[in-house]
Amino acid sequence: MHFVIMGCGRVGATLAHSLEEHGHTVAVIDQNAEAFRRLGPHFGGDTVTGVGFDRDTLREARIEEAYAFAAVSSGDNSNILAARVARETFGVANVVARIYDPRRAQVYERLGIPTVATVRWAADQMLRRLLPRGAAGEYRDASGTVLLAQFSTHRGWVGRTVGDLEEEVGCRVAYLTRLGEGVLPRPTTVLQEGDVLHATVRVDEVARVERALGAAPEGAR
Repeated sequence: MHFVIMGCGRVGATLAHSLEEHGHTVAVIDQNAEAFRRLGPHFGGDTVTGVGFDRDTLREARIEEAYAFAAVSSGDNSNILAARVARETFGVANVVARIYDPRRAQVYERLGIPTVATVRWAADQMLRRLLPRGAAGEYRDASGTVLLAQFSTHRGWVGRTVGDLEEEVGCRVAYLTRLGEGVLPRPTTVLQEGDVLHATVRVDEVARVERALGAAPEGAR
């Protein structure tokens, strides 16, 4: 498949190489021709010097053939504008824009433009490594309403099913990490010693869910 990337900073260059390694064709757009040096001598894709939301520039990058478009320049406005042009003018269904301002990210998500909020993501990753126990956020939706988090659980939950836990605690188990591997559980999946629980909850319910999982289940108290 063909991918078009706007912005040849560290993120754009890394993304371009990753897509090439997966066997795809890539075109990278940047206003500064010097930025393409980050791609190195072995990059086999196309480089286009120009503004990423300019229609002629996008056509030169073969946007009409693109499966997806990523806007990862350093400017929020440019990224959103380019993503909208790719989707609304050229009909690219899969678009994503990097956004530094988390408030803008929420607005654009509601308008149907998927975003990666750099500041929010970095803060969540830092919290995961700083907090010694409890809920560690792994993903938060753009509205800030729903959180996917890793939770510490009381040993009393071992031997209980995922369905029992969800019903008693009021959360949705997304997956388990068991012996270092991800497991997609069913309601009948029995929790084992050492399982790491990853669940989706409303942000305003995190503290309550954390307390419930940190205590033994009702029948074991």
